[in-house]
Amino acid sequence: MTNAQLDLAFAALADATRRAILARLLDGEASVAELAAPFALTPRAISKHVGVLEAAGLVARSRDAQRRPSRLRAEPLAGIDRWLDPYRALWNARFDRLERRLAEQ
Repeated sequence: MTNAQLDLAFAALADATRRAILARLLDGEASVAELAAPFALTPRAISKHVGVLEAAGLVARSRDAQRRPSRLRAEPLAGIDRWLDPYRALWNARFDRLERRLAEQ
């Protein structure tokens, strides 16, 4: 994952509404109207959020007659997870040291 792709992904994930949309898409594809249902936002506003997620590569849209369902794209999330690996290793090492220190007490 390039730095530009990471920037887009993190910028998209910085918004709580977009994170909620991604969480909803874990259950399967959904139209903008379906995504808008739990929010006090217009379908147009939700469509803009979906557009940001799509530009970041986190969501893909397809066409099904009049319906344009969105679906989650897991590949970019795996890239973010790989980017986080060194930080995860750092924290795991710190927790291991803390655990050893507490065991000595």
